Amino acid sequence: MALDWQTVAFVFPGQGSQVVGMGADFYQHYATAREVFSQADEILNMPLSNMMFEGPEETLNDTANTQPAIFICSIAILRVVQELLSNPQPAAVAGHSLGELTALTAAEALSFEDGLRLVQTRGRLMKQAGEQHPGAMAAILGLDSGTVRDICAKVSKQTGQPVVLANDNCPGQIVISGDSVALAQAVKAAESAGARRVIELAVSVATHSPLMHPAEAGFKRAVETTPFEIPRMPVYANLSAQPLTSIAGIYAELEGQLTGAVLWTELVQNMIRTGIRTFIEIGPGDVLTGLIKRIDRSVERVNINTAPALQTFSSTE
Repeated sequence: MALDWQTVAFVFPGQGSQVVGMGADFYQHYATAREVFSQADEILNMPLSNMMFEGPEETLNDTANTQPAIFICSIAILRVVQELLSNPQPAAVAGHSLGELTALTAAEALSFEDGLRLVQTRGRLMKQAGEQHPGAMAAILGLDSGTVRDICAKVSKQTGQPVVLANDNCPGQIVISGDSVALAQAVKAAESAGARRVIELAVSVATHSPLMHPAEAGFKRAVETTPFEIPRMPVYANLSAQPLTSIAGIYAELEGQLTGAVLWTELVQNMIRTGIRTFIEIGPGDVLTGLIKRIDRSVERVNINTAPALQTFSSTE
């Protein structure tokens, strides 16, 4: 049965979804995907597609490479989806952190070339900020966002170092980010408060925290020199969980994105309230599909991260 596209949203993943080999089957099977990968290599003046397909994993996991790689892979898959399904028009789009730039590109607020250059700048600046001010991140399971915010505020005051709620991913899964010493104390406090589990993440770049301040000025300049258009469909924002409908709104969102929290739970709930019943995750991995399931099990979830997954989906349309 065909989808009612007025009830469909496309969502795009962020950092952490990368895996060696991502996008390779799309490159092999679809000329449209090959064009995207080739264009990206030309824009970046480096064979990033080879790194995506063959590794090494350590190089792909470098923030400066990871961010453009995920953006490119997601757009390559999107272009094939658009080709096979005769340019479907979802009712809305959204992306998690880095994925927000993919969503803006999908909504034609940003060209592929400009989007890729902005993502490349974002990854480079965030890597530099992480080298200047190394930090840490941890996922806290089983506590609500209010409790986690309170813990972070108390620990930040006690230590004089920042630790903040970085991602409200879904009910019961919160990611905190900041100074390593402050984060370690916040982890202990979360465990004392009854957290079911705490998982320290293997990162040194404390994203969506005040430690990203050194990257903000450069990224703001890059955003302000990038041409944007009014999105063709609502793009739900990470920071406000509301749709971006103006160029001024896009500037404000992106300029605060590196240090602000990703309100993914609220964002998805707001999309559902407007009538979204099917979420299609486009890009490597399946992180967002899992988070949306935890947010609201009543909505349909489709994950398109491989050519067979797309073939299965397109055969039902």
